[in-house]
Amino acid sequence: MPMPGLAALRSAASVAAAPAETPASAHRLSRLPPLTALRAFVVAARHLSFARAAEELRVTPAAVGQQIRQLEAHLGCSLFDRNSRGLRLSEAGSALLPGLSEGFERILEAVAQMSSRATARPLTVSVTPSFAAKWLVPRLEKFNAAFPGIDVRISASMALVDFAAEDVDCSIRYGSGAYPDLVVEKLLAESVFPVCAPALLAGAHPLDHPAALAHHVMLHDDSPDRDASCPDWRMWLRAAGIPELNAEPGPRFNQSSLVLEAAIAGHGVALAKAQLALSDLRAGRLVRPFGAARRVEFAYYFVAPPERSDWPKVAAFREWLRREIREQPHDDSIFTA
Repeated sequence: MPMPGLAALRSAASVAAAPAETPASAHRLSRLPPLTALRAFVVAARHLSFARAAEELRVTPAAVGQQIRQLEAHLGCSLFDRNSRGLRLSEAGSALLPGLSEGFERILEAVAQMSSRATARPLTVSVTPSFAAKWLVPRLEKFNAAFPGIDVRISASMALVDFAAEDVDCSIRYGSGAYPDLVVEKLLAESVFPVCAPALLAGAHPLDHPAALAHHVMLHDDSPDRDASCPDWRMWLRAAGIPELNAEPGPRFNQSSLVLEAAIAGHGVALAKAQLALSDLRAGRLVRPFGAARRVEFAYYFVAPPERSDWPKVAAFREWLRREIREQPHDDSIFTA
């Protein structure tokens, strides 16, 4: 006489091993037992031990036993024979195991193939143009050396990314950090101070004190991502005690990186964001003539949708950013007047 529930068991095993879902198989899939119970059975059957299965699955033996009982209740038959020597598969368990094992192997193969395809695609990072030009791009060679299998595509834009509509994996944003429903991690704080080319420290009107700005061009940063706490020249001159100087004349730029390039070329004095000016200060292309740094409220944040934040290529990029920031030299003389 056939064992009770064996027909249902064979149906479940064949569904688990089925290569693809079709309209006809959709109804059968709706009758599948919980995958956690099926997985618990496969692992317990391999070890013939609930305790060892629990170790592999990182749950308690009681949880494994409960999942097995749930599966047995669903199928209407016993999957293990329990005796004083331990566990052995019942006839039903022996019939179920090959199909389930094959099914899980196919699932693993499908996941591995999809993971391989996802890794093969470039890692697309949205980042503000100035941060890309002055901080990220000069360091990308180190990321490429550390992760030669991950190609990076930089999408430089001031616009906030719509991760649901755009093919972007993660972003580095300059802002307040208020990005709802996304994974957000603060990377770098920011501060602002005057900078100029070294040549402006000499000449007929050496730039050695704030009042000397009366004889020099002031370069203006009109970046659209400015926040209220970021000083412009009018605010800075008032704080420096020389509000009578006219802060309005001078070229204006809509990107912070362009302001820095104009300063490097000797066209005037800029109020620089410290993180963007860092490499130029260390290289001697820019100097700080005077004035204390002023911390601003905005900062740089890593941002990603939750479902992508743990993708291997995204996780690798995020950890690399952390390491770069930890290893970034901190030369206090650069940040003091």
